[in-house]
This record gives sequence, C-alpha cells and structure tokens, in this order.
Amino acid sequence: MQADLLALLAGRRGHFRMESGYHSERWFNLDQLFEDRARLQPFVDELSRRLAVHRIEAVVGPMTGGTKLADLIGAKLGTASYPTERYEIPGATSLFPVRYLVPAALRERLRGKIVAIVDDAISAGSAIKGTHADLLACGAKPVVCGALIIFGDRADAFAAENNLKLEVIARMTFGMWKPGECPLCSSSIPIEEVSDAP
Repeated sequence: MQADLLALLAGRRGHFRMESGYHSERWFNLDQLFEDRARLQPFVDELSRRLAVHRIEAVVGPMTGGTKLADLIGAKLGTASYPTERYEIPGATSLFPVRYLVPAALRERLRGKIVAIVDDAISAGSAIKGTHADLLACGAKPVVCGALIIFGDRADAFAAENNLKLEVIARMTFGMWKPGECPLCSSSIPIEEVSDAP
C-alpha cells in the first residue's frame, strides 16, 4: 500500500524553503494526490479505518490538503469535519512563521469534542502544530494525528511530546535543515520558490 500511495506523488530535487522555515532538497506537488479520487480512495478508506479506532467525534485539517482529507474522512466515517485557516505572522523570521486557526464561527462547535488532526503530508509539522495549539485553545480534545504520508521523523516526536497517537499510510525519508545548518546554502545552491512544499 505504501508503494502505491508514493507512486501518486510528483516531486523534484533542488533547494526549497518549506512553510516551517526549514530547508529541504526535495519538493512534492501534494495537490496531485487529490486529482484522481478513485486512486486515492483506498488510502483514505484505510486511514479512516485506523482513525475510527480512536472514537473520534470530529476531524480537523489545515488548509488546504488537510481540509480536503478531513472532508473525505468525515464523509467516510459520518463525522463532522472542520478546517483550520492559514495566517502568516507578519515580520516573523524564526521557524514556524505561520499560524493555523479554527474559524471564529466554528470554534464553539469543537469544545469538548474528541478530535483527529489530519493532513495530506507531514514533514516538519508546521500545520499540525498550529492546528493542535488552536484546538486546545478551543477546548477540543485532540487524541490522534493522521496523514497519508509522513516525510522524516518530526511528526513522531511531536505526537510523543503531546500524547497523541499517530496513524499514517506511507513514510519516506526526508532531509531537512534549519537555514543556518543547511548544506545546500553552504554550497551556494539558490532556493527555488514553490508554493506547496510539505
């Protein structure tokens, strides 16, 4: 199943800045995952089955891939799904310069609910970290993170630190570095600007 899911990815090598602020040598077009729903559905079904074990009452996904996945899983489980919206922090220069917030009109609906956080892919974890923090602020009870793909091992550390279960369909090794430690920067390889780095 892992090989079949990874075959849906389109990626390339180079020097990329991810949303988290980390640098990486690989970039993937995650939007492509949702272009062929028939091929994607078996992986959504399997992730839904694994999340259902945790008796969740809502599924929350960060914009945009996580929200699409949350909607698909919510429909499969007959569970409400919710988005978190992305906000760049003006003037931020450190890692994780983006916040994810539940829309004001939906916040009270999540109070007290047992929640799964899902994203299409997790690398440094910027989107799930932001979503988790705001769900706690809403009074929700996140118990599990789910992803179609995890790049590297940062998601495992985040889940362990926050007492969350982690459910994933596929994993891939993934090199990422803080800007000051990036070997690609040291080699003067220019950064390519992309809008959808994981």
